[in-house]
Amino acid sequence: MRRLTITGLALFVLAGAAEAAMSRGFNRLLEAVVRIDVREITFEDGAQRFTGGIGSGVIISADGLILTNAHVASPSAVEISVTLASLERVSARLVGWDHWTDLAVLRLDLDEVRRRKLSFTSADFGDSSELYSGQTVYAVGTPYGLTRTLTRGIISNNNRPFEDKRGVNGYETGLFNTWLQTDAAINPGNSGGPLVTEEGKVIGINSRAYIGAENLGFAIPSNIARRVSTELVLHGTITRSYLGLVPRELQDLEKFYALAVNTGMLVDGVDPGSPAARAGLRPSDVVLTLNGQKLDGRFPEQLPPIQNAIASLPVGSTVRLGVKRGGQTLELSAVTEKLESWVGAEWAFEKWGLSVRKVSRAYARENQLTDDSGVIVLGVQPGYPAAEAGLARGDIITKVGSEPVRELDRLKAIYSNYEAKPEPQLIEAQRNRRISLYVIKP
Repeated sequence: MRRLTITGLALFVLAGAAEAAMSRGFNRLLEAVVRIDVREITFEDGAQRFTGGIGSGVIISADGLILTNAHVASPSAVEISVTLASLERVSARLVGWDHWTDLAVLRLDLDEVRRRKLSFTSADFGDSSELYSGQTVYAVGTPYGLTRTLTRGIISNNNRPFEDKRGVNGYETGLFNTWLQTDAAINPGNSGGPLVTEEGKVIGINSRAYIGAENLGFAIPSNIARRVSTELVLHGTITRSYLGLVPRELQDLEKFYALAVNTGMLVDGVDPGSPAARAGLRPSDVVLTLNGQKLDGRFPEQLPPIQNAIASLPVGSTVRLGVKRGGQTLELSAVTEKLESWVGAEWAFEKWGLSVRKVSRAYARENQLTDDSGVIVLGVQPGYPAAEAGLARGDIITKVGSEPVRELDRLKAIYSNYEAKPEPQLIEAQRNRRISLYVIKP
């Protein structure tokens, strides 16, 4: 009896020690969560404007690296400040940005930290591959500006495909990984904060929630976040390969293609002029193998890893595709290109009342343009020369006078000359595939 009592006491002591260790881990995590205030430039309605936003982040290293969302801190940011757990505010700068996964890395101004004798703590990552549906998690961040707010929930799905073609300030995201779904409350301002276990381990980066729905939040898995953040610290960006095929799951369609289940990936579309198009790939083809490796794209959850496998290939590498087309099996090869966003560089020419965006290769393909020359009109200010000339949102400026405008920098140079010596400018622009002429007058 005495032995049982001692054993029970030992178990009680061990449980208490484990609970204390968990508490220390969680408190450490809370001290690593920060508020992020960002001031950035936007180009809209024919002008350059400054906007402000609030997000969250988590310190992930002793040298002041902070992981957050790409839609919280982007290259358009002109000022970034971070509020530490001590409530002290410190400047930070953008280290790297990747809208495809909605992740960004910042670095605290360590000179300022040392000068002001401040301190901070870094969080520890957990393994997101070990998560299971029903596991208790906490979302930590700054919803609606309320710093260090914590909400409790569960992992409601640990492998959710979630693609958003215009999700990060107009940029694409969600193509190359699945997401964690949680019912822990995620509100505006939570973005970039950590999703954590009861032990205080970071197993996700909170990113978004369905507007109008209840308890539908999404986070980027920590294993993805760790890999991407490492690349961003090293290179500032991530270079990916592009083929130009749009995949679709084969579920319930196998009988139409005379396929065994769990065999191949259906091609739902092929981008015009892309490597896949040049290789001869067509919609309704079924890709059976990629560089000799069998593909299984039966379910939506299986498509992001396949797309990531393509994106992870070196740019300019040859890809061998085993393709089923009707009763034929074909061997096609394509050379990858660098993956580019639909969104090009933006600028505003304020004396003209004109804001523009460079035509990207992806935009040109999507809109079946001849090439990626020119700039797209984002907006015009009423009463300014561009509006008076008749230019409108969506027009593509291809020439000023006799000078082709292939790049945004060319238009900047022309505008600089205009500022020095204002004279009427003859603008050639495309609208609905029709070329028209407009005169911008000083």
